[in-house]
Amino acid sequence: MVPWDHEAGSEDMNIVKRMHRHHDRGAPAGHTGKKLLLCLAGALFLSSCYASTAVKGTPVKDLAPTEREANARKILKETKKEELRAMSRVKKNRVFQEIRGIPEYRIGPGDVLEINSRVGDKVTTATVTVDSRGMISYSFIDDVTVAGLTPSQVDALLTRRLASYIKHPRIDILVKEFNSKSALVLGELANIRGSVYGAKGASGKIYLKGKTTLMDLIALAGGYTVDADIKQVKLIRSGKTYVLDLYDIIEKGDERLDIIIDDGDVLDIPELPTYGERVYVLGEVVSQGVYPLEDAQDLLAAISLAGSFTPLAKEENTLIVRAHEPGEKPLVMMADMKALLRKADIRQNVRLKDGDLVYVPRMRIGDINDWIRNTLPLLDILLYPKKFEDDYFLRHYLHFDRRHENADKYWR
Repeated sequence: MVPWDHEAGSEDMNIVKRMHRHHDRGAPAGHTGKKLLLCLAGALFLSSCYASTAVKGTPVKDLAPTEREANARKILKETKKEELRAMSRVKKNRVFQEIRGIPEYRIGPGDVLEINSRVGDKVTTATVTVDSRGMISYSFIDDVTVAGLTPSQVDALLTRRLASYIKHPRIDILVKEFNSKSALVLGELANIRGSVYGAKGASGKIYLKGKTTLMDLIALAGGYTVDADIKQVKLIRSGKTYVLDLYDIIEKGDERLDIIIDDGDVLDIPELPTYGERVYVLGEVVSQGVYPLEDAQDLLAAISLAGSFTPLAKEENTLIVRAHEPGEKPLVMMADMKALLRKADIRQNVRLKDGDLVYVPRMRIGDINDWIRNTLPLLDILLYPKKFEDDYFLRHYLHFDRRHENADKYWR
Protein backbone atom coordinates (compact mmCIF):
# COMPACT_ATOMS: atom_id res chain seq x y z
CA MET A 1 0.00 0.00 0.00
CA VAL A 2 1.32 3.46 -0.89
CA PRO A 3 1.92 5.68 2.18
CA TRP A 4 -0.76 8.30 2.82
CA ASP A 5 0.20 11.78 1.60
CA HIS A 6 -1.20 13.97 4.38
CA GLU A 7 -0.82 17.25 2.52
CA ALA A 8 -2.34 16.02 -0.72
CA GLY A 9 -4.92 13.95 1.12
CA SER A 10 -6.06 16.95 3.17
CA GLU A 11 -6.53 19.00 0.02
CA ASP A 12 -8.53 16.19 -1.57
CA MET A 13 -10.74 15.90 1.50
CA ASN A 14 -11.28 19.66 1.63
CA ILE A 15 -12.51 19.71 -1.95
CA VAL A 16 -14.89 16.81 -1.32
CA LYS A 17 -16.19 18.64 1.77
CA ARG A 18 -16.75 21.76 -0.33
CA MET A 19 -18.76 19.68 -2.75
CA HIS A 20 -20.94 18.47 0.12
CA ARG A 21 -21.46 22.01 1.40
CA HIS A 22 -22.33 23.04 -2.12
CA HIS A 23 -24.81 20.17 -2.22
CA ASP A 24 -26.39 21.06 1.14
CA ARG A 25 -27.40 24.53 0.05
CA GLY A 26 -28.85 23.29 -3.23
CA ALA A 27 -32.41 23.54 -4.44
CA PRO A 28 -34.59 20.43 -4.37
CA ALA A 29 -34.26 19.80 -8.11
CA GLY A 30 -32.05 17.00 -9.43
CA HIS A 31 -31.65 14.96 -6.22
CA THR A 32 -30.79 11.77 -8.10
CA GLY A 33 -28.03 13.41 -10.11
CA LYS A 34 -26.53 15.08 -7.04
CA LYS A 35 -26.47 11.87 -5.05
CA LEU A 36 -24.87 9.94 -7.90
CA LEU A 37 -22.28 12.64 -8.50
CA LEU A 38 -21.32 12.85 -4.83
CA CYS A 39 -21.27 9.06 -4.54
CA LEU A 40 -18.88 8.86 -7.48
CA ALA A 41 -16.74 11.68 -6.07
CA GLY A 42 -16.46 9.83 -2.76
CA ALA A 43 -15.52 6.61 -4.51
CA LEU A 44 -12.87 8.38 -6.55
CA PHE A 45 -11.50 10.09 -3.45
CA LEU A 46 -11.12 6.78 -1.67
CA SER A 47 -9.53 5.24 -4.72
CA SER A 48 -6.94 8.03 -4.85
CA CYS A 49 -5.68 6.95 -1.42
CA TYR A 50 -4.61 3.57 -2.71
CA ALA A 51 -2.03 3.86 -5.47
CA SER A 52 -4.53 5.41 -7.89
CA THR A 53 -6.36 2.10 -8.23
CA ALA A 54 -9.33 2.37 -10.60
CA VAL A 55 -12.82 2.31 -9.14
CA LYS A 56 -14.33 -1.11 -9.73
CA GLY A 57 -17.90 -1.97 -10.55
CA THR A 58 -19.68 -5.23 -11.19
CA PRO A 59 -18.82 -6.42 -14.72
CA VAL A 60 -21.81 -6.05 -17.03
CA LYS A 61 -21.49 -9.65 -18.21
CA ASP A 62 -22.08 -10.78 -14.60
CA LEU A 63 -25.25 -8.71 -14.22
CA ALA A 64 -27.45 -10.70 -16.58
CA PRO A 65 -30.59 -11.47 -14.57
CA THR A 66 -31.23 -15.09 -13.73
CA GLU A 67 -34.42 -16.70 -14.98
CA ARG A 68 -35.75 -16.68 -11.42
CA GLU A 69 -35.08 -12.92 -11.02
CA ALA A 70 -36.65 -12.15 -14.40
CA ASN A 71 -39.73 -14.19 -13.54
CA ALA A 72 -40.00 -12.54 -10.11
CA ARG A 73 -39.95 -9.06 -11.68
CA LYS A 74 -42.52 -10.10 -14.26
CA ILE A 75 -44.80 -11.55 -11.58
CA LEU A 76 -44.50 -8.39 -9.45
CA LYS A 77 -45.36 -6.17 -12.42
CA GLU A 78 -48.37 -8.30 -13.33
CA THR A 79 -49.49 -8.41 -9.68
CA LYS A 80 -49.56 -4.60 -9.54
CA LYS A 81 -51.47 -4.41 -12.81
CA GLU A 82 -53.95 -7.03 -11.65
CA GLU A 83 -54.56 -5.02 -8.48
CA LEU A 84 -55.44 -2.02 -10.65
CA ARG A 85 -57.61 -4.13 -12.94
CA ALA A 86 -59.52 -5.39 -9.91
CA MET A 87 -60.25 -1.75 -9.01
CA SER A 88 -61.92 -1.33 -12.41
CA ARG A 89 -64.23 -4.32 -11.90
CA VAL A 90 -65.91 -3.32 -8.64
CA LYS A 91 -69.71 -3.45 -8.58
CA LYS A 92 -70.03 -1.32 -5.47
CA ASN A 93 -68.08 1.29 -3.53
CA ARG A 94 -68.94 4.35 -1.42
CA VAL A 95 -70.13 6.25 -4.50
CA PHE A 96 -72.32 3.78 -6.37
CA GLN A 97 -73.90 0.35 -6.30
CA GLU A 98 -75.17 -1.77 -9.15
CA ILE A 99 -78.88 -2.57 -8.87
CA ARG A 100 -79.99 -5.22 -11.38
CA GLY A 101 -76.90 -4.45 -13.44
CA ILE A 102 -77.42 -0.67 -13.47
CA PRO A 103 -75.03 1.54 -11.43
CA GLU A 104 -76.86 3.91 -9.07
CA TYR A 105 -75.57 6.71 -6.87
CA ARG A 106 -75.41 6.04 -3.13
CA ILE A 107 -76.98 8.86 -1.14
CA GLY A 108 -75.08 10.52 1.71
CA PRO A 109 -75.17 13.47 4.16
CA GLY A 110 -75.55 16.83 2.42
CA ASP A 111 -77.28 15.48 -0.67
CA VAL A 112 -80.53 17.19 -1.65
CA LEU A 113 -83.38 14.89 -2.70
CA GLU A 114 -86.49 15.70 -4.68
CA ILE A 115 -89.42 13.49 -3.67
CA ASN A 116 -92.44 13.32 -5.98
CA SER A 117 -95.57 11.74 -4.49
CA ARG A 118 -98.56 10.93 -6.69
CA VAL A 119 -102.04 10.46 -5.20
CA GLY A 120 -104.61 10.02 -7.96
CA ASP A 121 -103.96 12.76 -10.49
CA LYS A 122 -102.30 15.01 -7.94
CA VAL A 123 -98.49 15.23 -7.79
CA THR A 124 -96.79 16.71 -4.74
CA THR A 125 -93.10 17.66 -4.85
CA ALA A 126 -90.93 18.08 -1.78
CA THR A 127 -87.23 18.89 -1.44
CA VAL A 128 -85.34 17.48 1.53
CA THR A 129 -81.69 17.55 2.58
CA VAL A 130 -80.02 14.50 4.08
CA ASP A 131 -78.81 15.54 7.54
CA SER A 132 -75.42 14.82 9.10
CA ARG A 133 -76.78 11.57 10.54
CA GLY A 134 -77.73 10.37 7.07
CA MET A 135 -81.47 10.74 7.76
CA ILE A 136 -84.48 12.53 6.24
CA SER A 137 -88.03 13.27 7.38
CA TYR A 138 -90.90 13.23 4.88
CA SER A 139 -94.68 13.48 5.22
CA PHE A 140 -95.76 11.32 8.15
CA ILE A 141 -92.36 9.72 8.55
CA ASP A 142 -89.53 11.07 10.70
CA ASP A 143 -85.85 10.14 10.83
CA VAL A 144 -85.58 7.66 8.01
CA THR A 145 -81.99 6.50 7.42
CA VAL A 146 -81.14 6.86 3.74
CA ALA A 147 -77.32 7.17 3.81
CA GLY A 148 -75.74 4.41 1.75
CA LEU A 149 -78.95 3.68 -0.14
CA THR A 150 -79.60 4.31 -3.83
CA PRO A 151 -82.61 6.38 -5.05
CA SER A 152 -84.48 3.21 -6.04
CA GLN A 153 -83.87 1.72 -2.58
CA VAL A 154 -85.10 4.92 -0.87
CA ASP A 155 -88.14 4.86 -3.18
CA ALA A 156 -89.00 1.33 -2.05
CA LEU A 157 -88.36 2.18 1.62
CA LEU A 158 -90.62 5.27 1.66
CA THR A 159 -93.33 3.46 -0.29
CA ARG A 160 -93.45 0.71 2.36
CA ARG A 161 -93.45 3.20 5.26
CA LEU A 162 -96.15 5.44 3.72
CA ALA A 163 -98.41 2.47 3.01
CA SER A 164 -99.40 2.62 6.70
CA TYR A 165 -100.87 6.11 6.12
CA ILE A 166 -101.71 6.35 2.41
CA LYS A 167 -103.43 3.80 0.20
CA HIS A 168 -101.23 2.70 -2.70
CA PRO A 169 -98.59 5.45 -2.42
CA ARG A 170 -96.48 6.17 -5.52
CA ILE A 171 -93.08 7.71 -4.86
CA ASP A 172 -90.29 8.89 -7.18
CA ILE A 173 -86.88 9.90 -5.81
CA LEU A 174 -84.35 12.09 -7.63
CA VAL A 175 -81.02 13.39 -6.39
CA LYS A 176 -81.17 17.13 -7.03
CA GLU A 177 -77.75 18.07 -5.58
CA PHE A 178 -74.75 15.75 -5.19
CA ASN A 179 -72.80 16.99 -2.19
CA SER A 180 -71.62 13.95 -0.25
CA LYS A 181 -69.11 12.21 -2.53
CA SER A 182 -66.04 13.83 -4.06
CA ALA A 183 -62.50 13.32 -5.34
CA LEU A 184 -59.62 15.80 -5.22
CA VAL A 185 -57.73 16.46 -8.45
CA LEU A 186 -54.28 18.10 -8.43
CA GLY A 187 -51.63 19.12 -10.91
CA GLU A 188 -51.47 19.62 -14.65
CA LEU A 189 -55.14 20.01 -15.60
CA ALA A 190 -56.57 22.38 -18.20
CA ASN A 191 -59.55 23.40 -16.09
CA ILE A 192 -61.09 22.23 -12.84
CA ARG A 193 -64.87 21.93 -12.80
CA GLY A 194 -66.58 21.61 -9.42
CA SER A 195 -66.48 23.77 -6.34
CA VAL A 196 -63.11 25.22 -7.37
CA TYR A 197 -62.28 26.60 -10.81
CA GLY A 198 -58.76 27.07 -12.03
CA ALA A 199 -56.36 27.00 -14.92
CA LYS A 200 -53.07 25.21 -15.52
CA GLY A 201 -51.61 23.78 -12.35
CA ALA A 202 -54.79 24.35 -10.35
CA SER A 203 -56.44 21.89 -8.02
CA GLY A 204 -60.03 21.29 -7.11
CA LYS A 205 -62.74 19.10 -5.70
CA ILE A 206 -64.90 17.19 -8.16
CA TYR A 207 -68.27 16.05 -6.83
CA LEU A 208 -69.13 12.54 -7.95
CA LYS A 209 -72.60 11.75 -9.25
CA GLY A 210 -72.29 8.03 -9.70
CA LYS A 211 -69.94 5.46 -11.17
CA THR A 212 -66.90 7.46 -12.34
CA THR A 213 -63.75 6.06 -13.94
CA LEU A 214 -60.26 7.55 -13.88
CA MET A 215 -60.61 8.94 -17.41
CA ASP A 216 -64.10 10.28 -16.57
CA LEU A 217 -62.61 12.20 -13.64
CA ILE A 218 -59.85 13.69 -15.78
CA ALA A 219 -62.46 14.74 -18.36
CA LEU A 220 -64.55 16.41 -15.62
CA ALA A 221 -61.43 18.36 -14.65
CA GLY A 222 -61.06 19.60 -18.22
CA GLY A 223 -58.34 17.19 -19.34
CA TYR A 224 -54.60 17.33 -18.76
CA THR A 225 -52.22 19.95 -20.16
CA VAL A 226 -49.43 19.43 -22.68
CA ASP A 227 -46.96 19.61 -19.77
CA ALA A 228 -48.55 16.68 -17.91
CA ASP A 229 -46.46 13.59 -17.21
CA ILE A 230 -49.23 11.08 -17.89
CA LYS A 231 -46.91 8.11 -17.35
CA GLN A 232 -46.50 8.99 -13.66
CA VAL A 233 -50.06 9.78 -12.54
CA LYS A 234 -50.58 9.10 -8.83
CA LEU A 235 -53.79 7.92 -7.19
CA ILE A 236 -53.91 8.13 -3.41
CA ARG A 237 -56.58 6.00 -1.74
CA SER A 238 -56.87 5.21 1.96
CA GLY A 239 -53.24 6.17 2.54
CA LYS A 240 -51.91 3.98 -0.29
CA THR A 241 -50.38 5.43 -3.48
CA TYR A 242 -50.77 3.83 -6.90
CA VAL A 243 -48.75 4.96 -9.94
CA LEU A 244 -50.74 4.86 -13.17
CA ASP A 245 -49.54 5.04 -16.76
CA LEU A 246 -52.31 6.62 -18.83
CA TYR A 247 -50.55 5.48 -22.02
CA ASP A 248 -51.66 1.94 -21.19
CA ILE A 249 -55.25 3.15 -21.37
CA ILE A 250 -55.01 5.76 -24.14
CA GLU A 251 -52.51 4.18 -26.54
CA LYS A 252 -52.79 0.48 -25.72
CA GLY A 253 -56.53 0.58 -25.11
CA ASP A 254 -56.35 -1.41 -21.86
CA GLU A 255 -59.66 -0.25 -20.35
CA ARG A 256 -59.15 -2.75 -17.54
CA LEU A 257 -56.72 -0.20 -16.07
CA ASP A 258 -59.32 2.58 -16.18
CA ILE A 259 -60.04 2.19 -12.49
CA ILE A 260 -63.28 3.27 -10.81
CA ILE A 261 -62.94 6.31 -8.56
CA ASP A 262 -64.10 6.15 -4.94
CA ASP A 263 -65.11 8.86 -2.49
CA GLY A 264 -62.04 10.57 -1.01
CA ASP A 265 -59.63 9.59 -3.80
CA VAL A 266 -56.83 12.05 -4.64
CA LEU A 267 -55.53 12.18 -8.21
CA ASP A 268 -52.21 13.94 -8.87
CA ILE A 269 -51.04 14.55 -12.44
CA PRO A 270 -47.42 15.79 -12.20
CA GLU A 271 -45.59 18.13 -14.53
CA LEU A 272 -42.99 16.74 -16.89
CA PRO A 273 -39.42 17.27 -15.57
CA THR A 274 -38.01 20.64 -16.64
CA TYR A 275 -35.34 19.06 -18.78
CA GLY A 276 -36.99 15.73 -19.38
CA GLU A 277 -35.23 12.41 -18.88
CA ARG A 278 -31.46 12.70 -18.94
CA VAL A 279 -28.12 10.99 -18.38
CA TYR A 280 -24.78 12.37 -17.16
CA VAL A 281 -21.50 11.62 -18.94
CA LEU A 282 -18.30 12.48 -17.03
CA GLY A 283 -14.62 11.70 -16.99
CA GLU A 284 -12.32 11.03 -19.93
CA VAL A 285 -14.65 12.06 -22.74
CA VAL A 286 -14.22 15.09 -24.98
CA SER A 287 -17.30 16.92 -23.66
CA GLN A 288 -18.62 16.14 -20.19
CA GLY A 289 -22.25 17.07 -19.82
CA VAL A 290 -25.94 16.30 -19.39
CA TYR A 291 -27.66 14.68 -22.36
CA PRO A 292 -31.31 13.85 -23.16
CA LEU A 293 -32.03 10.17 -22.60
CA GLU A 294 -33.85 9.96 -25.93
CA ASP A 295 -30.51 10.70 -27.64
CA ALA A 296 -28.42 8.52 -25.31
CA GLN A 297 -30.47 5.39 -24.85
CA ASP A 298 -27.45 3.12 -24.52
CA LEU A 299 -23.85 3.42 -23.39
CA LEU A 300 -22.36 3.68 -26.89
CA ALA A 301 -24.78 6.46 -27.86
CA ALA A 302 -23.95 8.39 -24.67
CA ILE A 303 -20.20 8.16 -25.28
CA SER A 304 -20.70 9.26 -28.89
CA LEU A 305 -22.73 12.30 -27.81
CA ALA A 306 -19.92 13.22 -25.44
CA GLY A 307 -17.43 13.27 -28.32
CA SER A 308 -15.90 9.82 -27.75
CA PHE A 309 -12.97 9.02 -25.44
CA THR A 310 -9.84 11.07 -24.80
CA PRO A 311 -6.41 9.42 -25.23
CA LEU A 312 -6.20 9.03 -21.45
CA ALA A 313 -9.44 7.04 -21.16
CA LYS A 314 -9.41 3.62 -19.54
CA GLU A 315 -12.18 2.38 -21.81
CA GLU A 316 -12.36 -1.12 -20.37
CA ASN A 317 -13.33 0.27 -16.95
CA THR A 318 -16.24 2.51 -17.98
CA LEU A 319 -18.63 2.87 -15.04
CA ILE A 320 -22.41 3.25 -14.99
CA VAL A 321 -23.82 4.45 -11.66
CA ARG A 322 -27.55 3.85 -11.24
CA ALA A 323 -29.63 5.02 -8.28
CA HIS A 324 -32.15 2.76 -6.59
CA GLU A 325 -34.73 3.57 -3.95
CA PRO A 326 -33.90 6.37 -1.45
CA GLY A 327 -31.57 5.09 1.25
CA GLU A 328 -30.23 2.22 -0.87
CA LYS A 329 -26.73 2.09 -2.29
CA PRO A 330 -26.55 2.83 -6.02
CA LEU A 331 -25.67 0.04 -8.42
CA VAL A 332 -22.21 0.51 -9.96
CA MET A 333 -21.69 -1.42 -13.20
CA MET A 334 -18.45 -1.72 -15.16
CA ALA A 335 -18.55 -2.06 -18.94
CA ASP A 336 -15.62 -3.02 -21.15
CA MET A 337 -15.96 -0.57 -24.04
CA LYS A 338 -12.85 -2.00 -25.71
CA ALA A 339 -14.60 -5.36 -25.93
CA LEU A 340 -17.67 -3.65 -27.37
CA LEU A 341 -15.81 -1.62 -29.99
CA ARG A 342 -13.13 -4.16 -30.97
CA LYS A 343 -14.80 -7.52 -30.36
CA ALA A 344 -18.47 -6.55 -30.90
CA ASP A 345 -19.39 -7.76 -27.40
CA ILE A 346 -22.86 -6.20 -27.34
CA ARG A 347 -23.36 -7.29 -23.73
CA GLN A 348 -21.23 -4.30 -22.78
CA ASN A 349 -23.60 -1.81 -24.45
CA VAL A 350 -25.76 -1.19 -21.37
CA ARG A 351 -29.20 0.28 -21.99
CA LEU A 352 -29.36 3.48 -19.94
CA LYS A 353 -32.13 4.77 -17.71
CA ASP A 354 -33.17 8.24 -16.61
CA GLY A 355 -30.64 9.61 -14.12
CA ASP A 356 -27.82 7.18 -14.99
CA LEU A 357 -24.30 8.55 -14.58
CA VAL A 358 -21.62 7.33 -16.99
CA TYR A 359 -18.01 7.81 -15.86
CA VAL A 360 -14.95 7.04 -17.98
CA PRO A 361 -11.84 6.83 -15.74
CA ARG A 362 -8.25 7.67 -16.66
CA MET A 363 -5.61 5.05 -17.26
CA ARG A 364 -4.46 6.11 -13.79
CA ILE A 365 -6.99 7.94 -11.64
CA GLY A 366 -4.52 10.15 -9.86
CA ASP A 367 -5.58 13.73 -9.46
CA ILE A 368 -8.97 13.83 -7.74
CA ASN A 369 -8.57 17.63 -7.48
CA ASP A 370 -8.51 17.94 -11.26
CA TRP A 371 -11.58 15.76 -11.62
CA ILE A 372 -13.57 17.70 -9.03
CA ARG A 373 -12.63 21.10 -10.47
CA ASN A 374 -13.79 19.99 -13.90
CA THR A 375 -17.00 18.52 -12.49
CA LEU A 376 -18.09 21.32 -10.12
CA PRO A 377 -19.75 23.29 -12.96
CA LEU A 378 -21.88 20.23 -13.69
CA LEU A 379 -22.79 19.92 -10.02
CA ASP A 380 -23.93 23.55 -10.13
CA ILE A 381 -26.29 22.69 -12.99
CA LEU A 382 -27.72 19.80 -10.98
CA LEU A 383 -28.26 22.02 -7.95
CA TYR A 384 -29.65 25.06 -9.74
CA PRO A 385 -31.23 23.87 -13.02
CA LYS A 386 -33.65 26.82 -13.17
CA LYS A 387 -30.73 29.14 -13.96
CA PHE A 388 -30.43 27.62 -17.42
CA GLU A 389 -32.95 28.01 -20.21
CA ASP A 390 -34.46 24.94 -21.87
CA ASP A 391 -33.42 26.02 -25.34
CA TYR A 392 -29.77 26.23 -24.27
CA PHE A 393 -30.01 22.78 -22.73
CA LEU A 394 -31.63 21.19 -25.74
CA ARG A 395 -29.47 22.89 -28.38
CA HIS A 396 -26.10 22.84 -26.68
CA TYR A 397 -26.40 19.92 -24.23
CA LEU A 398 -24.63 21.82 -21.45
CA HIS A 399 -21.01 20.97 -22.28
CA PHE A 400 -18.63 21.72 -19.42
CA ASP A 401 -15.25 20.17 -20.06
CA ARG A 402 -13.01 22.95 -21.42
CA ARG A 403 -9.68 21.17 -20.91
CA HIS A 404 -9.19 20.43 -24.58
CA GLU A 405 -8.88 23.42 -26.89
CA ASN A 406 -8.77 21.21 -29.98
CA ALA A 407 -11.49 18.75 -29.07
CA ASP A 408 -11.92 17.48 -32.63
CA LYS A 409 -8.63 15.62 -32.52
CA TYR A 410 -10.06 13.25 -29.91
CA TRP A 411 -12.85 12.01 -32.18
CA ARG A 412 -12.39 8.46 -33.31
